Amino acid sequence: MPLTADFILERLRAWGIHRIYGYPGDGINAFLGALDRADGDPEIIQPRHEEMGAFMATAHAKFTGGIGCCMATSGGGTIHLLNGLYDAKLDHQPVVAIIGQQKRIALGSGYQQEIDPNSLYKDVSADFLQTCMHPAQARQLVDRACKVALNNRTVATIIVPEDVAEEEAQPSPPRQHGAVYTSVGWTKPRVIPPETEIRVAADILNQGQKVAMLVGQGASDSADEVVEAAELLGAGIAKTSLGRAVLPDDLPYSTGPIGLLGSTASYEMMRDADTLFMIGTSFPYAEWLPQEGQCKGVEIDLDGKMIGVRYPMDSHLVGDAKSTLKELIPLLRRKEDRSWRKKIEGEVAEWWRVLDDRAHDKADPLNPELVVHELSERLPDDTIVTTDAGTAANWWARHLRLREGMMASLAGNLATMGPGTPYAISARFSYPDRPVIALIGDGVFQMNGMAELITVKRYRDRIGDAPLVFCVFNNQDLNQVTWEQRAMAGDPKFEGTQRIPDVPYAEFAKLLGFTGVRCDSPKRIGAAWDEVLSAGGPAVLEVVVDPEIPPVPPHFMKMQAKKAAQALRKGDPEAVGIAVKGTKQKGHEFTESIRRHLLPGGVR
Repeated sequence: MPLTADFILERLRAWGIHRIYGYPGDGINAFLGALDRADGDPEIIQPRHEEMGAFMATAHAKFTGGIGCCMATSGGGTIHLLNGLYDAKLDHQPVVAIIGQQKRIALGSGYQQEIDPNSLYKDVSADFLQTCMHPAQARQLVDRACKVALNNRTVATIIVPEDVAEEEAQPSPPRQHGAVYTSVGWTKPRVIPPETEIRVAADILNQGQKVAMLVGQGASDSADEVVEAAELLGAGIAKTSLGRAVLPDDLPYSTGPIGLLGSTASYEMMRDADTLFMIGTSFPYAEWLPQEGQCKGVEIDLDGKMIGVRYPMDSHLVGDAKSTLKELIPLLRRKEDRSWRKKIEGEVAEWWRVLDDRAHDKADPLNPELVVHELSERLPDDTIVTTDAGTAANWWARHLRLREGMMASLAGNLATMGPGTPYAISARFSYPDRPVIALIGDGVFQMNGMAELITVKRYRDRIGDAPLVFCVFNNQDLNQVTWEQRAMAGDPKFEGTQRIPDVPYAEFAKLLGFTGVRCDSPKRIGAAWDEVLSAGGPAVLEVVVDPEIPPVPPHFMKMQAKKAAQALRKGDPEAVGIAVKGTKQKGHEFTESIRRHLLPGGVR
């Protein structure tokens, strides 16, 4: 007879979950046997660490739109999932976690590996956190966990004590008072605001002369509608990091990223706008949005709790982006004055020229911006690009020109170290024929990325021969934090916390049987990319880059400039290089601005 563990896997399969990322332990022994009997559906993918499994489940949800699923044993395994699950919660992704627990008879005794997951998970899985106390309860717990995860776009957790998992399954509860009978199934709702509010929004947008749009991942299924609205309004469109792939970067009025990782085009658009139109984003940094009172505001967000909490809005459209835009667009009037749009397109073109100039600045030994610049020119169709916390995220956000059909993501709201490599691995499991590229710093690669290459080796026969490239930026520095020390704390780089060991990453890849390429020359970086992209399977490109190339923000806030200068005066070990290279980087913006405004037709 099937056990409760078998039934839970069967029910997950009925919900379309065919892959579980998990690591074994005796607290889930019953599930290990059930997975064996499941004959690969659902299959179990074994990462090197439970945290990586949770990141992989989050990436599955991000890249497929389905439910991600991870599993861990009781005690330490349950604890290890937390960081990856917080990534799912903060980026609003549906993930179901199955975690083990000691036998019911032992609970409360201080038994080995006995922790209180209800207390531990009460934040990360606040919307659904339940313990399966009886085999007949499993059906409704799985059904409700999946419904809550999808409906609330969050983490749902089922705690399964060992003895319950080992009991005979009861697919249908006894017909008695207290029994619950649930079904598999959920339909994504079409949520539309009241017509009166849509008309208010249309009036505001029609009256605006300088409309700035900001889109996030909530607009990911609404690209056509976003473009149509922007065309009617003569607007420019900035994208958050999570909204990186909502629109292709070849749109001449897409100003690209916003914020510290942003573009000068996005900064100038927000500075000069008179109307702000936010769609599917909770971008939190007020200093990069228009000043309060500068703009009239319209916002579309499916989550009514989060609407109007980033900028004071005049119209609050609680609804899904696609359906709401479809109702709004017929009410929008095409703006005949296209001077605002023309200005934005000029600033966008100028920004791309600035990036080109910056990428070709001399560095010691290799400019990290050139690394991504050269990749951008070589991106295969349908590529999925991941990145991680660190300065690599700056170059990922700015220099990649994503085309239609490409995907990209990172840990947006949690901004944690760790997900770049497991995201890439998960993406490859979901799309075995698509090129996948991860841009990651050496700090995070040492933290967990190198170990997850062993996961790639474990499943080499599943990986296929499409490009799977892990580009590691080797600068022997926890570079993003180093720059934050300077610009936010006014302190010089402290070698004791910031310096990390030099590791031969390309050689490590070769030990595992992969292609490994090391590049420290600007003359060779294009050829290095060609080599790893044509390698036929997993490859590591180790690029030895200059830690003194600053992730220059599109605008220096007064306090940041003051703090950075203070840090250099205190004797920063890289002060001279930073001053020279940083000045040159900002100088490109000035040069391009002069060319655009003073030369005939803005010609270079």
